[in-house]
Amino acid sequence: MTRFGAIRATMALALTILPVTPVHAQFWQCVTFARSISAIDLRGNAKTWWAQAAGRYLRDALPTAGSVMTFKPSGTMPQGHVAVVREVVSAREVLLDHANWSRPGRVERGVRAVDVSAKGDWSVVRVFYAGAGGLGTRVNALYGFIKTAAQSAS
Repeated sequence: MTRFGAIRATMALALTILPVTPVHAQFWQCVTFARSISAIDLRGNAKTWWAQAAGRYLRDALPTAGSVMTFKPSGTMPQGHVAVVREVVSAREVLLDHANWSRPGRVERGVRAVDVSAKGDWSVVRVFYAGAGGLGTRVNALYGFIKTAAQSAS
């Protein structure tokens, strides 16, 4: 076999064992995903969204459908996190759509988040974590919810 033939055979073998990734597959960061499905157009790390929203969007302590839940940075989340509220289930429970939480780069929809603050003020939450098969054990501090004027009226 010629050198060229050996290289071609090696390449053919390599191509047969590489995983095939669909063209539509995407690795999502939480900020890119939240921006793409919400009416909030902010950029940069999630930990900066709360400050960026000042004077541009409404910032509130209570969730509404379509608002963006903003998580404070922590040791396990140094860049913070953002998620979009899909539905308000009750005064202390919402369903979220977000990315890069349970599995790197993956989108999760209809994920349960529960206000576990002593005052019921949405200052800290627990969020469904796939690895635990339920609410995660970590308590996550929030800045609050970023909304458009239309969302605050609902």
